[in-house]
Amino acid sequence: MRIIIDGTPIKSNPSGVGLHLLNLIYWLYMLQDNNFLDFHYEMGISYQPGFKNWLKGNQVFPDIINSYSNLYNLPIPVRFVNPFLLYAPKLFSNCFESTLNYPDIIHGTNYLVYPFKCSLKILNIYDLTFIKYPEYVDAVVGKYLAVVKQCLTWTDLIISSSESIKQDIVEYLNFPAERIHVTPLASRYNHKFLEDFKLETLTSSFLRYDFTKPYILFVSTIEPRKNIQALVNAFNLLKQKYKIEHNLVLIGQKGWNYKPIFELIANSPYAQNIYHLDYLADELVAAFYAKADVFVYPSHYEGFGLPILEAMTLGAPVITSNVSSMPEVAGNAALLIDPNNPEELAESILKVISDRQLRQDLISKGKTRASLFTWENTAKKTLEVYRSIV
Repeated sequence: MRIIIDGTPIKSNPSGVGLHLLNLIYWLYMLQDNNFLDFHYEMGISYQPGFKNWLKGNQVFPDIINSYSNLYNLPIPVRFVNPFLLYAPKLFSNCFESTLNYPDIIHGTNYLVYPFKCSLKILNIYDLTFIKYPEYVDAVVGKYLAVVKQCLTWTDLIISSSESIKQDIVEYLNFPAERIHVTPLASRYNHKFLEDFKLETLTSSFLRYDFTKPYILFVSTIEPRKNIQALVNAFNLLKQKYKIEHNLVLIGQKGWNYKPIFELIANSPYAQNIYHLDYLADELVAAFYAKADVFVYPSHYEGFGLPILEAMTLGAPVITSNVSSMPEVAGNAALLIDPNNPEELAESILKVISDRQLRQDLISKGKTRASLFTWENTAKKTLEVYRSIV
């Protein structure tokens, strides 16, 4: 079987979808000769140039996937030909299917799969924020619905990363549950990383933060869906009412509509205790996880919630929301809170930072929980999906 995966979301510093695909592709290549499920396959990666690169005639693959064989570059960005994809799928197929050499399975990622006539078609859907919470997405993501609905007319199977999102797909897109498969994700910090991890070296060399001061940690993109305002309000309450000595550290790139978040921080009477560190290398993020008194992830909605597993892997006690996929990922290894209740969030933070035994229990349970999720297992479950369709 020839399998082509769309690797377009993989960037030089992958996160989210790109991180999932990079690890999935690596393990699918590793398992290629292992005869897992007695399933023999040949892997390939397709890649669409960005619009600017296309205008410049730049068809270069990202360095991070250049080492793989069987790379296929589509001649133009698929987003640029959306009208053909949506309204003339046969024309799209006739123009572009030969470019990928007629694969047996085409695995579309990031909410889009090509309408090839000769291929079985699998589509990844990570979450349905653009349907359930349109106020939490930008204009680009807001246009996903039309593309997804059209793609579902030719999609054979869907892959989601959680049972919660599977149920959302059934409810909101009316897609049969028996044709939706769940393949959970995993932490970016594997055993090899942890073996080589030098915490003290990293914390002593990073001069932008004084690690001798205790802190509450958040890691993710700075955007409305992540509910950072509730975290800032809870932090203000803890500072005012309980005089906690902690700082609040936010690590993540600015997403969209982030100005109200930073205005709230600037207006906080404890603004000098709130740090935004933007993008950091994986090793430094790991150091912040490992030294945190508590990791807080109060998101309104998640397709999976990778930072939860990352924090658990590095030994940070976790507080997260009791909605969507987050309880499914956290299991019994985190405190679950109502994301719409800053007072409850503040009380849970206070419990963790003031109760040493509770904190240690959460750390221990978290490491056990995180060990259940590996990228090798993600790849094997994906192969089970491929095997089920042929």
